[in-house]
Amino acid sequence: QVQLVESGGGLVQAGGSLRLSCAASGRIFSSYTMGWFRQAPGKEREFVAAISKISGSTNYADSVKGRFTISRDNAKNTVFLQMNSLKPEDTAVYYCAVTLRGGSYYVTTAASYDYWGQGAQVTVSS
Repeated sequence: QVQLVESGGGLVQAGGSLRLSCAASGRIFSSYTMGWFRQAPGKEREFVAAISKISGSTNYADSVKGRFTISRDNAKNTVFLQMNSLKPEDTAVYYCAVTLRGGSYYVTTAASYDYWGQGAQVTVSS
């Protein structure tokens, strides 16, 4: 089993920054992808960003490119999401997740992920 614990959510004004962290524990496999998804009220869960443990390859949703940066610390099995230039439309519950699959199709699809964090509320005021 894999457990994911998130931290770093909060309230910020438009244009501000937040950094989310997600630490994985339990049975950690040698190869996996860690990703971030978000869900706003009345909307489906959407892909934000992902990073491969082995290659470091990243993938971003068009809506966050140039503003968000995903990174990882493999020694600590931790993934980070640096969010800059935040907008009110970024307001959502953010979830980290782990998938054992690879390939762009899989890492951008929520159904491909096997383990999920508890969620962190991010609220951006105008």
